[in-house]
Order: sequence, then C-alpha cells, then structure tokens
Amino acid sequence: MSKRETDPLRVTWLVVAGLVAFMLLLAGCGDDEDEGGGGGSGDEGLTKVGKPEGQLNLVAWAGYAEDGSTDPSVDWVTPFEKQTGCQVNVKIGNTSDEMVQLMRTGQYDGVSASGDATLRLIEGGDVDPVNTDLVPNYEDVFEGLKDQAYNSVDGQMYGIPHGRGANLLMYNTDVVKPAPKDSWSVVFDSKEAGKYSGKLTAYDSPIYIADAALYLMEHEPDLEIENPYELDQEQFDAAIDLLKDQNANVGEYWSDYTKEIQSFANGDTVAGTTWPYQYLTLKAEKKPVNAIYPAKEGSTGWSDTWMISSDAKHPNCMYRWMDHIIDPKVNAQVAEWFGEAPANSKACAFTENKSHCDEYDAAGEKYLDDLYYWTTPLSDCGDDRGDVCKDYNEWVQGWTEVKG
Repeated sequence: MSKRETDPLRVTWLVVAGLVAFMLLLAGCGDDEDEGGGGGSGDEGLTKVGKPEGQLNLVAWAGYAEDGSTDPSVDWVTPFEKQTGCQVNVKIGNTSDEMVQLMRTGQYDGVSASGDATLRLIEGGDVDPVNTDLVPNYEDVFEGLKDQAYNSVDGQMYGIPHGRGANLLMYNTDVVKPAPKDSWSVVFDSKEAGKYSGKLTAYDSPIYIADAALYLMEHEPDLEIENPYELDQEQFDAAIDLLKDQNANVGEYWSDYTKEIQSFANGDTVAGTTWPYQYLTLKAEKKPVNAIYPAKEGSTGWSDTWMISSDAKHPNCMYRWMDHIIDPKVNAQVAEWFGEAPANSKACAFTENKSHCDEYDAAGEKYLDDLYYWTTPLSDCGDDRGDVCKDYNEWVQGWTEVKG
C-alpha cells in the first residue's frame, strides 16, 4: 500500500460501515459440525468455519481462479474442490465497475476486488467484514498489505489480500523504435504518440484518468497534483484534456484482456497500458513484445482483496477459499501465472522462478510501495482544499467525454 494513498480516517462516509463491522463481530454462530454463520445481510459474522455448502460463486479477475481449462498445468481450483467439496463457479470481471455491478446482484459469494471497487462495496453494504482469525494463512500476509485504506475500516479488515502489481507499458519491439525506456510518453506525448496513431491502446475505465494525472504530475508541475486520485477542477480538466488528445491516437480501448492479447498478436495495437498477464501470455506465444515499468512518472497499480458478499449463500466455502488462495503454495502459483507479487510472504519459497519475488518486489522495497494503487476518488481532497475534488461519479462522466 503506497503511503500516497487516501488515509482511511478521512473517508468519513465509511464511519457507519465501521460501526456495523464492530457490531457484526460481537456475535457469531456455527461450529465445525454445523452450517456456520451466514454471510447474508442481517446475519451474524462467522466465529467458526462450518460445514461446506457444496458450492461457491465468485467474481474474479482473469487468471485468479484457474481450473486447468486455460492450461492443464495451471489449476488451483480443482484441488480446492476436492478438498472442500465446494464446486467453484467463476464469472470473469473485466473492470471494477463490472465487478461492483455483479456483486450487487446478490448472486455471488465473493469477489477479487481492486481498490477502486472495494470502498464502493464497503460503503454500499455489499460486503461483510472478515474475521481474519478464521483465515489461518492471513498471519503470513505481508504487513504492507494489511489494514490499508482500500481493505479496512478503523482497523477492521473487509477482505483478504490476494496480491499486487503495477500497470505496465507494453509495446511491439518490431515497430516501436526507439524502445521506451522509462516513460509513458509514447502514449501521452502528442508527438511520440502520433507516430503510432490508430495503433495505441488504453484501459477502458474511468480509473484510467489517474494514469493521465500521474503523467501530468511529472510534466506539468504547475498543476501541483500530489495524488492522481485527488483532483480538483483544474487538475481534473487537465487530465481530461490530455486523454482527449490521446483519444485521437487510440485505435481501441480494452477492458477484455483477451481482446488486448489478440490485438497485440495480430499487430493492430503496438503500444499501451497492460497487466503482466497479457504480456506473459504474448511472450509465451513468442510475440515481439516487451513491457516496462516507466520509472520517470511511476505507475498506477492494483492491490486486490478477496471480499465476502453480505448476501453470501455459501459463506463457509468462501472462508475456505480465502484461506486457500493465500496458502503459500497456491499463492505462489497465482503470482507466477498472473505476473504479480504474492500476498503471502511464505509464497516466495514456492515459486518456480526463485527470483520471482525479487523481480516483482514482493516486499515493496523497490517500487511497489510507491505505486498509486487504484482507489475510489472522493470529493474530500484529503488536504486543506476540502471537498472540492472530483468524486468517482464525476470521473465516470469525464471518461464518457473522453471517448465521445
């Protein structure tokens, strides 16, 4: 969690949720032999993990719940099903907005939420607080991932950390020359981006406004942007203007990771923001791509959290899943498959690439602690400007303007 992120104490609209969390933890029901406490609205929180309900419905990012269907050698779902009797059904969420919408249907037990979804889910009462005592592997989660603004309220965890990583700049090594070294200028500078007009890509979500704001932090210091998620009118307008200029060079925006992979593979796209998952997939297919962390401006990133629905029909299976996904061996598999830093500190001993945790800065000593992790923009600027910053609803409107 970056020190630059929103302080949870100023997220005033979460105070009530914090009180609810406290009340939920005062009592519980269930034991190892019965059904255990429910996760539904109005139910008491679990005090013991009870009998598995036989099914688990998840909303997840691609690559987070692999069952061997993508690659027969990549499967941590089937062992979980055999061990617990919980049949796992996964709905892929391509954006945080989509995940929030899906969770609000009440059809899913849990979600792998990023920071730009977690606060909305907590504030909306869509997820329950988590009793970390019922997740044995939580003890070994990196301390830098615990009790953060995007996964807790007043010291009460609302989820189990999954892993974290940076949004990267990917480019076609045969086409983009000279190769980008340390900057996002190939996608944001009008002169450089213009050379690849129609073949650039960008993430199709309002949260991408933060990427533009981050670029402006370095290149237009007079705007005095200190946090790309805390933008007043002038700063927000500048970010929107930059994105409108970029729009002229963007061939397509992506939210479906498979479409970005295909677009890079067939040469329709030659540069743009990506997750490590797409990059690693393309490299495995021997496509001419490379991906970098642009150190000059830095990067946004994600720190994902498994959260349990307040309407969970299978809370005992969900608690078992949250412990399973951060089991050291499983968490190591997930981290290498997706291309991210694991959440469990002991996972580093089980990665096939023994340098994985060092390369992905799992302990946060190189750059992960300096990322601007996705978080929900609020009207409260977090400083003496007061409530003049643009909230997420205004970011949604701004993104609509960008795309026309």
